[in-house]
Amino acid sequence: MIPSGGRFWHVEPVMGTMVGIRSPDPLREDAVAAAAAVLHDADRVFSVWNPDSPMSRLRAGRTAMDDLAPDDAATIRSVLDRCAVACELSEGAFDPWSLPGGVDPTGLVKGWAVGRARQVLVEGGHDTVMVNGGGDIAVAGRPDGRSWRAGIRHPMQPTQLAAVVEVTAAVATSGNYERPGELLDPATGRTARGVISATVTGPELDLVDALATALAVRGGPMLEAIGGLVGYGAYLISDEGRHYASGTMTFATP
Repeated sequence: MIPSGGRFWHVEPVMGTMVGIRSPDPLREDAVAAAAAVLHDADRVFSVWNPDSPMSRLRAGRTAMDDLAPDDAATIRSVLDRCAVACELSEGAFDPWSLPGGVDPTGLVKGWAVGRARQVLVEGGHDTVMVNGGGDIAVAGRPDGRSWRAGIRHPMQPTQLAAVVEVTAAVATSGNYERPGELLDPATGRTARGVISATVTGPELDLVDALATALAVRGGPMLEAIGGLVGYGAYLISDEGRHYASGTMTFATP
């Protein structure tokens, strides 16, 4: 997604992507450093690419939850609790416990970390700010009195936008077009098909992130389910190029 709004930037390489912090006001160094520390700590705890991370050691059976540092164990339990909420809301379309190799909260944890970084910035004095973690976006405030906006890249026309959505809290997009075959349907264990781009908006980025994955996996039924959640909106593009929306999704002029 392509965000708009904000004049001051900081870019932090972390979690295998570039996390952008954006504000119409000058960014305070101490607030940015605290937000970056949150992101790096999440990467330290949850990276499944690092075989020595606490999450990797748990997945491999090389350690038990009770043997982890207390803070790490508490963090993992908290994230897995959020995964359980997302699994229930998505009726199993998002299910980290179904993935090969053991439970893997990757589909929620980036949104969780970016949302926490946004909160740290707000507590550090930034009333109007956007944190963009590779398309998982959390915002606060209204730049110049207007809503933040995010452009959704067209999966069939990479130089074009499929839509522009207004964001009051969080937005995330998932799909098969950037890394085909990566999304699996927990019900079948096979590659999810039928949806090439799935976007969800809502109040909490960790659940928005997970529900975007669920929408990309399940398609139409999940579109309807998300539309029924208070404060959430959904937008998908099918593999036939058709566009569908539900819930509180608000579109703006590109």
